Amino acid sequence: MLGPIGHALSLAFAMFWEILWALILGFALSGAVQAVVSKAEMSRLLPDDSPRSLATACGLGAASSSCSYAAVALARSIFRKGANFTAAMAFQFASTNLVIELGIIMAVLLGWQFTVAEFVGGPLMIALLALLFRATLRRRLVEQARDQADLGVAGRMEGHAGMDMAVSGGSIWSRLRSPAGFTATSQYFVMDWASIWVDVAVGLLVAGALAAWVPQHFWQGLFLEGRPLAAKLWGPLVGPLVSVLSFVCSIGNVPLAAVLWNGGISFGGVVAFIFADLIVLPVLSIYRRYYGWRMAGFLLLTFYAAMVAAGLVVELVFGAVGLVPAERAAKVVEASVTWNYTTVLNLVFLAVAAVLVARFVRTGGAPMLRMMGGPPAGSDR
Repeated sequence: MLGPIGHALSLAFAMFWEILWALILGFALSGAVQAVVSKAEMSRLLPDDSPRSLATACGLGAASSSCSYAAVALARSIFRKGANFTAAMAFQFASTNLVIELGIIMAVLLGWQFTVAEFVGGPLMIALLALLFRATLRRRLVEQARDQADLGVAGRMEGHAGMDMAVSGGSIWSRLRSPAGFTATSQYFVMDWASIWVDVAVGLLVAGALAAWVPQHFWQGLFLEGRPLAAKLWGPLVGPLVSVLSFVCSIGNVPLAAVLWNGGISFGGVVAFIFADLIVLPVLSIYRRYYGWRMAGFLLLTFYAAMVAAGLVVELVFGAVGLVPAERAAKVVEASVTWNYTTVLNLVFLAVAAVLVARFVRTGGAPMLRMMGGPPAGSDR
């Protein structure tokens, strides 16, 4: 047993070492953006499901946290405060699929083509979801969901979703350079790490185990690798289902996506798999508590349909313009720490992380960590 377990752990560590600097960079950039973008006005800016509101939701989401649980909690909060339900769901998707750190990690592990596909397919999926909602979502179901949401049933990362440390006044650059901006950046950096580390760790361990223990021919058979046309259609259909059963969400599913890509899933299947972090089983359970059984079922069906459709479109378009990588060379390698550019970058960004953590501690941020998993301070109405 020690041999297979050691092999799986070595693969998990190798992927962690490859993406460490990118994780730190992504969360630092995300923290800086959140430090100057306030959550306070989100509900007012999302009054309907017009293209303008949906575009605003995408922008606000992209500037927000990448933690799936925090994104779901914040979407409920702004819905309760009066935001349109479709716009709140668009914000939720953008918060996990259009954030800076996700794109960086995908580029490191999978390749830049996947990052481009994510940022092209994400808005497309949100647009498809909005069309599905317009065609099928009934006012009565939304009213029932709002009644359930107003009960305030607890989910996960409620406190994190409710915190708003953004700095106001002056230009964006002056806010970032100010002591308050530096403090806010450090607070978002540390709390985003605290909210996401379990998902990242689980994702790396699952990816390492699957890469080490599941034979390549299993993936090739599951993803119909020997039948190119069928594989292109099948990948976006099966990708979200694998994600649902994996229990891995947020950035943690990128290492697993690398294993699936090397195993034979289609390009569009990888994209649909990444999108599906918001229909994994733990998140579906939160939808049930937040909005009721009927809305949870509706969200599962419509989200899945939009993910599949977006994955298929990405597969066809990127294939037509020659942006689908010809080789399956995602970084799933044996553990090794050598003096190369990855090690240099890791050391540089570990120093950056140390500075931000020190600022967080010196400015009294530690008590905020204890509040992250509980309800927001006061009411989230």
